Amino acid sequence: METKINTKAILITFMIGAFFAILNETLLNIALTKLMVVFNVDATTVQWLATGFMLVMGILMPISAVLIQWFTTRQMFTGVMTVFLLGTLIAACAVNFPMLLAGRMIQAVGTGLLIPTIMNTLLLIYRPEVRGKVMGTFGLVIMFAPAIGPTLSGVIVDLLGWRWLFIIVIPFAIFSILFALRFLQNIGEVTRPRVDILSIILSTIGIGGIVYGFSSAGKNPEGFMSISSFSIVLIGLISLLLFVLRQLKLDEPLLDVRVFTYKNYSKGISIFVIIIMAMLASEIVMPMYLQGPLGYSAKVAGLLLLPGALLNGLLSPVMGTLFDKFGPRKLIIPGTLVLVGVMFFFSNISPSLPIWSFIIAYIALMVSISAIAMPAQTNALNELPKNLYPHGTAIANTLQPIGGALGVSVFVSIMSHGRTTFLEGKSEPVTEKLMNEAMTYGVHFSYWFALALCGTAFIIALFIKKAIAPDFDQA
Repeated sequence: METKINTKAILITFMIGAFFAILNETLLNIALTKLMVVFNVDATTVQWLATGFMLVMGILMPISAVLIQWFTTRQMFTGVMTVFLLGTLIAACAVNFPMLLAGRMIQAVGTGLLIPTIMNTLLLIYRPEVRGKVMGTFGLVIMFAPAIGPTLSGVIVDLLGWRWLFIIVIPFAIFSILFALRFLQNIGEVTRPRVDILSIILSTIGIGGIVYGFSSAGKNPEGFMSISSFSIVLIGLISLLLFVLRQLKLDEPLLDVRVFTYKNYSKGISIFVIIIMAMLASEIVMPMYLQGPLGYSAKVAGLLLLPGALLNGLLSPVMGTLFDKFGPRKLIIPGTLVLVGVMFFFSNISPSLPIWSFIIAYIALMVSISAIAMPAQTNALNELPKNLYPHGTAIANTLQPIGGALGVSVFVSIMSHGRTTFLEGKSEPVTEKLMNEAMTYGVHFSYWFALALCGTAFIIALFIKKAIAPDFDQA
């Protein structure tokens, strides 16, 4: 690799484009309640604006490992940003819910292919001993953008209306494309490996089936045990199993699943996925609770979440530097322990609690995620040899939206099912007070599930070690 590469220009280009692309993962979260009224849809339908976005990202990311080797860095970045821009324009002009959802799905196509492209390039141009700081800097985008989404959304929706959630993004997306055409350099080699169509079909059915099956569970009275939901999830699991078996037989796999033979990779990615599930699900459930039983407006609810969102982004470079100096254990173990405590608090919330307790708990949630997410992912990728970078980043970024989609789907489904169960046991007329009690009951159930997940992450963290990176030659 040539030494004339301008790493700062590349990093700045990536951060500009990725910030607004990733921001859209959670930008609509706090506006979902208003969009339910605007388009006359229920909670399990409107949450597809979040779940569907991550579902499309998950379906496309396995293909990214091949596309990265088929196109240059400039072609990939400008191409996916153009697709993202198209989706943003469609969503901004939406006249009904299907059109809005279609715009979101097209946005997700761009975002889903963008992140692996960026991660793979950063691994190629930065040495392992400084990747923590670099990934932490990029974490200002990866973690800060989706974290601040609910706050920006609340202010924009109340002051300007929901369409401006998309209109504001358009000029920045255009600027990002023009900036990349001027400054972005090509990194790595274009090898153009063979594309296995059957692998793409199996991964699409597998990922789509699992996420859709869990999402549809919230619409069925039987929940996860309904025949339709269970059947769809089962088909997805079988397809994923066939996908994995096929990858092990191919000379040029779509995704080389052998990366999981590296123990630190497996542990780090497992923790990362659990953390993403907890964060994205909380960013859906908590705004709903703040606007429901607590009665706050979208703008106020967003501002209440602002301190935690700001700290999450600002601390990411700090956590990256600490990771380079002390390794993963001193960050991830305490972080997961704090996260367990936060989930326990949320599993016992009620409208009678003072609002400052919600603010402090959300700050603790976002700070702990900052201490866990990027160190866990960076340590995982550091253990891989260069030839597995595209596959390691693709798998990690595939599991992120899958985990997020499952987290959102399962949380909302558990919350909805718990609320329904609560109301079925009451004989008195359904009043606003009773509905608030029912929602509180449902939220408790969803966070008990989160508590179990975060407890699992803490146990895994106890066994994680600092990855010993293979020889890295930047020449």
